[in-house]
Amino acid sequence: METEQYSHTRTNILILIAVIFTGLTLGIGTYTFIYAKGGSYLTNDPNACNNCHVMNDHFESWIKSSHHAVAVCNDCHTPEGFFPKYFTKASNGFWHSWGFTTGIFPDPLQIKKSNREITQESCRKCHREMVEAIEEDNTKQENLSCVPCHQYVGHQ
Repeated sequence: METEQYSHTRTNILILIAVIFTGLTLGIGTYTFIYAKGGSYLTNDPNACNNCHVMNDHFESWIKSSHHAVAVCNDCHTPEGFFPKYFTKASNGFWHSWGFTTGIFPDPLQIKKSNREITQESCRKCHREMVEAIEEDNTKQENLSCVPCHQYVGHQ
């Protein structure tokens, strides 16, 4: 009898946990995809990056930049390939939303090392001919990086 009652109580607790988990998942999902325009992050539309007011200056400076006519945010800030691109977007999206929700983020915004490497590879991909010519002339065999000297090309 006690075992039956224990089993019934345990089942009710598991059902309650499942209901709470499902409710939280639906609530967070609804918030993300309706209020926070989560679906827009699955696109290449630069306006998605401007959903958060912290990005306003970056978005406005991109509009005025030379890259505005030839590149969108994903071209420079996500790697090639379906899975690497969306893994990077998911990771960045999580940490951006965490930082913006908690208010814990550097001001001014700082690019992470991994994202700087992605941006560097994007520069090299689009400007391959120029990079190869520079590397041919690089007699010191230095590991040249585009971003330190050209950090304000895409946006301030």
